[in-house]
Amino acid sequence: MSLYRHTRGYGPDLVLLHGWGMNAAVWEPIAQGLSERFRLTLIELPGHGGSAPADAADLSEWVALCLAAAPASAHWLGWSLGGQVALGAALAAPQRVTGLSLVATTPRFVQAPDWSCAMPVETFEQFAAALHDDPDATLARFLALQVKGAEHGRETLKLLRAELQQRPSASEAGLAQGLDLLLRNDLRAGLERLACPSHWLFGSRDTLVPAALQRQLRAYLPDADIEQITGAGHAPFLSHPYASLDALMRTTGAI
Repeated sequence: MSLYRHTRGYGPDLVLLHGWGMNAAVWEPIAQGLSERFRLTLIELPGHGGSAPADAADLSEWVALCLAAAPASAHWLGWSLGGQVALGAALAAPQRVTGLSLVATTPRFVQAPDWSCAMPVETFEQFAAALHDDPDATLARFLALQVKGAEHGRETLKLLRAELQQRPSASEAGLAQGLDLLLRNDLRAGLERLACPSHWLFGSRDTLVPAALQRQLRAYLPDADIEQITGAGHAPFLSHPYASLDALMRTTGAI
């Protein structure tokens, strides 16, 4: 199988991977600005948008499918689950990924005894159970969490819903697989092998990937470029597109 992808713009290659339950249209607030400096390849994750589900909820399979849809060499920009997949690609195929820009991304989304700045496991398990009973209501609840506590939260949620409607909805299989990946993935052990430069962008009011994660991340990546956007939640490029675009342009070497 192959994933849906769309290219636009001219310049060095930049791969964009969206988050759980989303699609490539979510990048629209910053895509125009990025496409003036880069050739964008917007890939829709398995079971999301125009892409069919993968055979299983396996990160290596998702990574392989995204690598097959991506240019031979590119900088990768990933948000949330898409950021984890981008990080997995950089670890699996370092010769293919020249740099990483990771927005609201963490190597481990759920808490562990040695990883406190994350969501409780029980929260994800509740999402999984609710997803089986009512996928639409579960996705709507997750959308609300994207902007919880953020400045301009109501406006950002309205924009997010509007962007999602431009592309096909995620399938139930794709949602279930993605949620399983968020629950099980732990890429911390691979961070010391990360060969490319990495930029991590957080929202100061993110309730899904807390900004306090930055301190724990420093222990694994002391040389990483880490910054946060004040007042932003889990989707800073939607609530604060200009600040996000400026940060991404700087760290990808475009300005």
